[in-house]
Amino acid sequence: MVQPKNYFVLDPREATVTDLMRLLFYSDLENRKFVDTSVENLENRICEFRGRWIIFVSIVVQKLLIILRKPLSFLGFALGFWLNLPSSNGGFFKIFLNLVKGRFIWPEKTSATFASINGNLDQKVELGLGRSIKIGDERYKPLLSIMASKLAYENEHFIRSVLQDHWQMDLLGFYSCPNDFDQTRSTEVIVIRDTKDNPNLIVVSFRGTDPFNADDWCTDLDLSWYEIVMNKNRHNVMNVGKIHGGFMKALGLPKEGWYEEINSDQTQNKTSQLAYYTILRQLKEVFEQNPTSKFILSGHSLGGALAILFTAVLIMHDEKEMLERLEGVYTFGQPRVGDEDFGIYMKDKLKEFDVKYKRYVYCNDMVPRLPFDDKTLMFKHFGGCLYCDSFYKGKVEEEEPNKNYFNIFWVIPKIINAVWELIRSFIISCWQGREYREGWLLTCFRLVALLIPGLPAHFPNEYVNVALLGNFPPQVPDSQNLPDDDLNVALLRN
Repeated sequence: MVQPKNYFVLDPREATVTDLMRLLFYSDLENRKFVDTSVENLENRICEFRGRWIIFVSIVVQKLLIILRKPLSFLGFALGFWLNLPSSNGGFFKIFLNLVKGRFIWPEKTSATFASINGNLDQKVELGLGRSIKIGDERYKPLLSIMASKLAYENEHFIRSVLQDHWQMDLLGFYSCPNDFDQTRSTEVIVIRDTKDNPNLIVVSFRGTDPFNADDWCTDLDLSWYEIVMNKNRHNVMNVGKIHGGFMKALGLPKEGWYEEINSDQTQNKTSQLAYYTILRQLKEVFEQNPTSKFILSGHSLGGALAILFTAVLIMHDEKEMLERLEGVYTFGQPRVGDEDFGIYMKDKLKEFDVKYKRYVYCNDMVPRLPFDDKTLMFKHFGGCLYCDSFYKGKVEEEEPNKNYFNIFWVIPKIINAVWELIRSFIISCWQGREYREGWLLTCFRLVALLIPGLPAHFPNEYVNVALLGNFPPQVPDSQNLPDDDLNVALLRN
């Protein structure tokens, strides 16, 4: 069993008003009811006022989200219902005609025609959009990954319809998994089989943050962490590093720690529905039936964090056979998931197992720039990034520009860029084809972006465009043939 050596866990449900007020004025964090930690002397950077202020804001926002869970969910339902009225009734004008004739159709949230907010923002469902991106093309797997990541936001019947009618692929699994710490079912993941590829390619895609799911936002805002040290034997101790607690819980961390043996009766009883174990069992069943199959992991936003952490747990459990079948990890708008030590550990292991890791960042997307990479918080990206600007010109960077987003020197450039993106939304269909035409809903968000630059930059449609239109530099040799200093670039371009 892999258990944390140290931990720092925050529970907003236990935080009282008195606790929060004391948090601002006293540095004894370990004495707060909502703080559970194994560390006797917390680092000064956390106990200083800046660290306590960040924790205060995180806890307050999470408490508000918990209070607003039902109203937020209802708002999402109402907006989804309204947006899907036209598609359910054959068009906007037929809504009134159907009302008169008594044939009005109420949108059904589980139907094959009911699209999520993301599905309404970007209605593209075809792979390639006539750009002849076929199997073997270096753009195929990134495109398939982001399209699957976007599809993961939809309901099961919608997903099956797209896979059967447009992609000619199979849906092997659609899962809604609980969090072992609070039993909320907020982790959703789909498993797709691409039978056109030989050998068959399995795509595991984790759903990102649902805009109207309070539990998802609480996961993103959770500043808890677990520090893991691997003890192979007394002479072989490896520091894995600190990992984001909210993401680990969403992936399926059991309260007792990560079980390495998944087939024992005890493990199956305790982990039968948790995301990591559910997907691992599914993959092993598939590979028993088709020994030549390979798989890739993908996800947008929170889903990207879960995809790379799924890889990390495979590595910690020494799942060599699974890692040999893993062809790549593709993440889009992924937040930071661990500290510098974790990054060093992952870079070494990704190189050892020859796992390709591509982390895409579009322009001013704020999510990849969170949680902050500064002296107070320990979160850091690793492996570099494939960065694409608003002209869809790509480049390989060790870190995305303006790495912490909130920088006064970037305010004016971000607003200018938001103006350009608004203009681009009206002309991109002339430039790239009518399939890229943006609807009124996305235009509304682009208007909001004039005040909050970076909001629509996080939407999946931008990453679909990056996969289709992004112009990245040529590839370089495999990472094994490069010195360690060049590993970041190699991991991205392979």
